[in-house]
Amino acid sequence: MTDDRRHPIFARLYPRMDAACARAGGGELRDELLASARGRVLEVGAGHGANFAHYPATVTEVVALEPEPTLRARAEAAARDARVPATVRPGLAEDLDVADVSFDTAVVSLVLCSVRDPGRALAELRRALRPGGELRFYEHVRGDTPAMVRYQRAVDVVWPYVAAGCRLTRPTADRIAASGFTIRRRRDFRFPGERSLHPAAPCVIGVATRD
Repeated sequence: MTDDRRHPIFARLYPRMDAACARAGGGELRDELLASARGRVLEVGAGHGANFAHYPATVTEVVALEPEPTLRARAEAAARDARVPATVRPGLAEDLDVADVSFDTAVVSLVLCSVRDPGRALAELRRALRPGGELRFYEHVRGDTPAMVRYQRAVDVVWPYVAAGCRLTRPTADRIAASGFTIRRRRDFRFPGERSLHPAAPCVIGVATRD
């Protein structure tokens, strides 16, 4: 299985979209995601390295995996200016080339929506974490009203083809809880605002521990 997943158009557009999100408060969400993260960190689906500037000093090392080559090159550049030691390499969430129980913290942000097999990805993340290790997650998810879910399902007919395989209706927090993790903290919200009608507006952010 190759560690590359090429989405060249999306890869060139995504950093611009993320910059717009940062102006709307996305940077604060990344701070919330990573606050008090510690030790050796595995970040899966690092994109262009947007999280690197938000890691606290309690992190000793970040190993960041990104399968999209254009985004990975951007992440490698960002790693050189990161506040903590960070290395970037190819890698798929469903087949992590890392040792068992070798990380204190795992991070996924806007990733589990697009992996091909979320259950296998979560099993791999659990394998990589030490007992009691933390999974930090920030994902957009299935809506919490029937109207939003119907809207997301309609948009999902075309959405994955323009958004690098992203799916709008995944119940990601429920899957985390069913995959050998205990959710310790969870906040559900819409981004960029509670009245947003964007199909990817429903989000969840939180911390789970490996059982």
